[in-house]
Amino acid sequence: MMPLFAVTCRDKPGALQIRLDTRADHLAYLKDSGIVAMAGPLIENGEMCGSLVVLDTDGLASAQSWADNDPYRHAGLFESVDIREWNKVIG
Repeated sequence: MMPLFAVTCRDKPGALQIRLDTRADHLAYLKDSGIVAMAGPLIENGEMCGSLVVLDTDGLASAQSWADNDPYRHAGLFESVDIREWNKVIG
């Protein structure tokens, strides 16, 4: 089994419309990449404010490349992106 990587992204304040406008492209990217184990938006005060994506890939460089090519990143949505190796214990 390849290592898992958690990609945690925080949106820029006031950028919800960028997220909404780019969502279809982002979701297609998730599905088409073939390495997304699970994904979903972070929620704050009832609104999407970031993303958590778990990647099943061969290493940090591959996870970084995936994050660099996310349509949300290209649209300027994210204030920060953190990528860390993650070990699934339960679930």
